Amino acid sequence: MYLGVDTGGTFTDVVLFDPPTQRLFSHKVSSTPNDPALAVFKAVEQLLQRAVGEPSHVEHLVHGTTVATNAALQGRWAKTALVTTQGFRDVLEIGRQDRPELFNFFTQRPAPLVPRDLRFEVPERLDYRGRILRPLDLGAAAKLAERLRQLEVESVAVVLLFSYVNPVHELKLKALLERALDVPVVLSYHTLPEFREYERTSTTALNAALVPVVSDYLKVLDGGAQTLGIKRPWRIMQSNAGTTNASGARSLPITLLLSGPAGGVEGARFVGQQTGYPNLITLDMGGTSCDVSLVRGGIPTLTSEGRVAGHPVRAAMVDIHTLGAGGGSVAWVDAGGGLRLGPKSAGAQPGPACYGRGGRQATLSDAQLVLGRLNPQAPLGDLTGLDAEAARACILERVAEPLDVSLEDAAWGIVAVANAQMERAIRLISVERGHDPRQCALLAFGGAGPLHAPELAERLRMPTVIVPHAAGVLSAFGLLGADVKHAFVKTDLQRQGAFDWERINRTYDGFRAEAGRRLRQDGVEPQRTTFRPSMDLRYRGQSFELELFVPERALAAEDFADIAARFHREHLRAYGHADPQEPLELVSVRLQALGALSKPNFLPQPPAKGVPSPAGRRRVYFEAVGWCDCPYYARENVSYPAQLEGPAVVEGADATVVLPPAWRLRVERYGHALLQKI
Repeated sequence: MYLGVDTGGTFTDVVLFDPPTQRLFSHKVSSTPNDPALAVFKAVEQLLQRAVGEPSHVEHLVHGTTVATNAALQGRWAKTALVTTQGFRDVLEIGRQDRPELFNFFTQRPAPLVPRDLRFEVPERLDYRGRILRPLDLGAAAKLAERLRQLEVESVAVVLLFSYVNPVHELKLKALLERALDVPVVLSYHTLPEFREYERTSTTALNAALVPVVSDYLKVLDGGAQTLGIKRPWRIMQSNAGTTNASGARSLPITLLLSGPAGGVEGARFVGQQTGYPNLITLDMGGTSCDVSLVRGGIPTLTSEGRVAGHPVRAAMVDIHTLGAGGGSVAWVDAGGGLRLGPKSAGAQPGPACYGRGGRQATLSDAQLVLGRLNPQAPLGDLTGLDAEAARACILERVAEPLDVSLEDAAWGIVAVANAQMERAIRLISVERGHDPRQCALLAFGGAGPLHAPELAERLRMPTVIVPHAAGVLSAFGLLGADVKHAFVKTDLQRQGAFDWERINRTYDGFRAEAGRRLRQDGVEPQRTTFRPSMDLRYRGQSFELELFVPERALAAEDFADIAARFHREHLRAYGHADPQEPLELVSVRLQALGALSKPNFLPQPPAKGVPSPAGRRRVYFEAVGWCDCPYYARENVSYPAQLEGPAVVEGADATVVLPPAWRLRVERYGHALLQKI
């Protein structure tokens, strides 16, 4: 059996696929933010009981976790020291000259990841080619180790100047500190062997700070799985939409910052493959936030740049734009009388007012319930019902009365603000990056995504909306089919006309050797391994670069003409201009290593007999027609090859689909719903 668990801000989702019966079970429980593992074990245990599954039959166990993300956002990490080259103690504090808000003279930068009293210098120096100008002072390093022991630090980050070219001093320092201290010692050479000192220092410091946090969590997970009778070790989803073993997650927790959302993008990619839509814009809307991303040609778009709580992080990750617009996002009226939504969320406890747990703030879920789009008797997860009266009272008090509008206008205003925020986010990851959303399908998932998707697609003129069969738990579902992925990078600044192809090939060979070692640890057979080499290139004098995939073989000078031509085309697509006469620079060499794992073999559904009958009718509000008498259907009764015409509501155990007037829904052979404007 295949088991996937995804921890979200409001719900923890678990899915179980049983190959012999072709049954897919899913379950939601409320997350437990103070101890995420509690919700994980509760969800797994309850689902195994419901599926009558033997824990020992679980062969694949994968987890998408928010532990690293939450620790980074809340600053609840290990007491970490930073050791750097003499004279560079304050790199974290100096940062870059850019401001988060360009025209705000009073903007405040986030506090440094490591306070100044825990940042230390050692005498040593390399030049930009990695040649030793000043040997590492081992006596000073030994005194520093004693000082760190007295301070009782829990982790140490080592970031020395130009170590990405030559790691000799970092490796010596690591050996010395590990002999003197019983704490993790994290090197920038292992974490991020790239230039740009501030970003490399920030990434390494955050990685070191998260190592103890993630290690403790994985120990709890291992113990809990064994208590439940599951014998297989956990695999952990990384930000690059690939999995790693527990050892890899412990050593590089920086790769887990988008663990959960990446599972959703991987699930979306798989559904797009099944339905014949390789170009997708994904819309993952849960209880706390909304994530949008782009899939091109069946491959998730990756980036190596991100920010967490204002701190730069460089690691291979799915290019996801997150906004604070989820079902639990709080609606409020600002000082100027404008209706706003989020980023504050009611979370899992107490949750929206309609949860009946004492919440007193109006949220997006409350608005959907007031508009009739949610069924009070068919809530998500482990909720027993939704309190419509509490939702009405909160929206009246918090929104309608301050704005002097009717209850339904206030509720629709909340939904419209959410739609506007998501439309801007979709334009940011598509139009503003040179991609036409009209050439993509909008794949909506999460507990709240299918409530908004048709209206968003109409505004963006996107022809098709896809709602997966397991829409509300797609992030957990995506974990089941994810392969192993490892990413490698090394800065190697070279100018056009002087490329050292032999050195470039040696770097790739080193990456392949290390990738092979890691993939063997992951249990991947050599014949199931794929390498995707790439280069970061830019025009000479530019500050930023574009990643370009290159052939998987030894490269030579004659390959450069094709590589350069493709770079100019990609630069034209991304920025609207290109100059083939301008010389290029190589910045970094990269390699993605993929190890194919066995995956669930989902078979097409047999055609159902008869036409689905509505479970009932209720009043539902739509912007175009106002209130109307609308049929609603149970999702399990709307199966292949059913077709429905709007207005209609399709209610599932994990998500609700709202089909507006003049829209048609068709269920395809794998059970996914395709929505198109009539």
